[in-house]
Amino acid sequence: MKYAYTAIALLATLTTVLPVAGQDMNRDMRAMHVAGAAAQDAMPKVSGEIRKVDVDAGKITIRHGEIPNLDMPAMTMVFRAASPDMLNQVKTGDQVLFTAKKNNGALTVTTIEVLPPK
Repeated sequence: MKYAYTAIALLATLTTVLPVAGQDMNRDMRAMHVAGAAAQDAMPKVSGEIRKVDVDAGKITIRHGEIPNLDMPAMTMVFRAASPDMLNQVKTGDQVLFTAKKNNGALTVTTIEVLPPK
């Protein structure tokens, strides 16, 4: 009988604690998602000029200004495109604003916006 009371008490405790622990984990995951979205918004937009678009390789060459979040000075650089659709939006000579980050060790353009001709 003593074991039955212990088992009931343990079961009651677990049914109370486990859902609360799950709620805490869900809250933490939501906070990480919001923080990641804020970091994406905080990435600096960098001006550049498209020098080459290689759709087959998924790469784009951009002559760009300083990229502070990558600690990179102004230069001409080959980047991976975050999505293939991005490469169809631009052509050689376009003036652009873009964001870039290191993604799995590869420098990747995450957003790109073609500027109107001057």
